[in-house]
Amino acid sequence: MSELEFRVAIRDALAEELERDESVLFFGEDVAAEQGGVFAVTPGLQERFGANRVFDTPISELALAGAAFGAAATGTRPVIEIMFGDFMALPMDSLVNQAAKLWFVSNEQGSAPLVIRSAVGAGGRFGAMHSQNPGTWLQGIPGLKVVAPSSPADAKGLLKSAIRDDNPVIFLEHKRLYSIKGPEPDSETVPLEEAAVVREGGDLTIVSISKGVRDALQAADTLAGDGLEIEVIDLRALRPLDLATVLTSVAKTNRVLAVEEGPRVGGWATGLLGSIAEQGLHDLDDAWIVATEETPIPYSPSLEDEFLPNAETIVESVRARLRTGVETGA
Repeated sequence: MSELEFRVAIRDALAEELERDESVLFFGEDVAAEQGGVFAVTPGLQERFGANRVFDTPISELALAGAAFGAAATGTRPVIEIMFGDFMALPMDSLVNQAAKLWFVSNEQGSAPLVIRSAVGAGGRFGAMHSQNPGTWLQGIPGLKVVAPSSPADAKGLLKSAIRDDNPVIFLEHKRLYSIKGPEPDSETVPLEEAAVVREGGDLTIVSISKGVRDALQAADTLAGDGLEIEVIDLRALRPLDLATVLTSVAKTNRVLAVEEGPRVGGWATGLLGSIAEQGLHDLDDAWIVATEETPIPYSPSLEDEFLPNAETIVESVRARLRTGVETGA
């Protein structure tokens, strides 16, 4: 069976979508250069598809995101590259306040089908300002999807799905994965909303994403020598988060370890364990969450009031959970 390199999987997905759909555009800093960007992912695309569809831009992440949003809102499907994920803070307004909100504020009449690719992660000796994982910065934004593949097959299939999605997708590529090789994909696309059980076991569930999945698989091989059967789940996406697959696994193993390349405070792993505690583990009926719905804050006064947690919301939640005050009306 032939093997596919991760960076080539990304390039192939871009080329196939550019070929399939004339509304797809690709632009960014140095992406059309001979070497195909800092990590040599996209060489040859401009020669194949022309300078009107694949082109270099000035060094301005803010301008890049603004142009992508405008292009997406007016009928094209732009894919842009933010060279390092650490710079994702620069285009935040266009992403968070424009692209992510368009579908909601237009009453589902408009959309921003754009993809932002970016290299993320540490281990390449790039230092503090070029080695971060910004997925959790964006995970809490309704309207954005945040995807991070762990294998060449998923890199290709998930990117093709992201380009075809009608709303904005943040596509994070770990630097330490660009040179890995793996099997060709079994299908043309991979659903953005489905996690994958990449190794089955009954003693412990390890959940991770991107490069962490490969580390978890290596650890599972070692722990097999200790007689432990480790189940490994690749989340594939932080938003939408496939909690159901995780809960099914945890119900079987009754133990879970979340592995995240990033700080514990505010990280996706902490949020995931909170969701598991609320919905999955036995004997934890006294742990739950009151929060807003997974939409932007509405403009209508009545809808905004209903959207926000308040004292009454808390009381109703406590009474429903603890079944107190219902019969007496207290």
